[in-house]
Amino acid sequence: MSILITGASGFIGSALCAELQARQLAYFALYRKPCGKLPKPAPSARYIAELTPQADCRAQLQGVRTVVHLAARVHVMHDTASDPLAAFRVANRDTTLHLARQAAEAGVSRFVFLSSIKVNGEATMAGKPYRFDAVPQPQDAYGISKWEAEQSLLEIAAQTGMEVVIIRPPLVYGPGVKANFLQLLRWVEKGIPLPLAGIDNARSMVYVGNLVDLIIRCCQHSAAAGQTFLVSDGEDVSSAQLVRAMALALNKSPRLFACPLAVLRVVAALAGRSAALERLSSSLQVDMQATCRQLQWQPPFSLAQGLAATAHVCAA
Repeated sequence: MSILITGASGFIGSALCAELQARQLAYFALYRKPCGKLPKPAPSARYIAELTPQADCRAQLQGVRTVVHLAARVHVMHDTASDPLAAFRVANRDTTLHLARQAAEAGVSRFVFLSSIKVNGEATMAGKPYRFDAVPQPQDAYGISKWEAEQSLLEIAAQTGMEVVIIRPPLVYGPGVKANFLQLLRWVEKGIPLPLAGIDNARSMVYVGNLVDLIIRCCQHSAAAGQTFLVSDGEDVSSAQLVRAMALALNKSPRLFACPLAVLRVVAALAGRSAALERLSSSLQVDMQATCRQLQWQPPFSLAQGLAATAHVCAA
């Protein structure tokens, strides 16, 4: 019996497939069927035209013990959908539940769902990290869609007996990371002065290698069934500390200076980068003690190791 991975070609999915292969664990990678002639499929590949709330996944689920559902409509900075919440619900809630129901009917015993810390909220107060049992307070369409999917998955678990495991990561980085994290890394690599020295915040992040290791543990560990897990590297950093750590990984000198936050907000607003500044200046911490305790797990990679691997691949 094998693991089926949706979103296998994505940033996290490709890392998960590589690690499963390295550990010689049986898995199937679910890919969207390409247009035209299909390439010669790898032994682990299974194809589907498109993963939607109407997709027939019965053939792809044959012989599968565990589903790891990574495929999603991800959080975007400038959403062009006329109704973003509706679009997120279709992709992240409705598609997930349709797949889960088919998985239960096919005899899949465990469904591991990659959710998001955005289910908990957007920011934390100093010294008050999110816990696994905190009352969810999603504030954007992406977070709401993930929260609704979580709730409905637990209902399916209660109705069918299929075990559901939920993982809520914060920002995930590593080789192949994109968006704001990659932009910041490249600014540091180019030696661009950054006005972050005066920002006193704390952010949790998770290296993709640590997240993948936890996903595999959630596929295997009996205590994972029915649980919700928060995850991070276990090393929270301020934005200034992150820049210094990136510079060290790149063998560069950090170029930081202080600027009043009020001024930065004005400049960011004029540049259309208010949301990016908010993440750089606010705190978002997670408490993963319950995860480590329940699964007898610790992140195998440090922040420094994760940044070194990321810098090696992404900074060029």
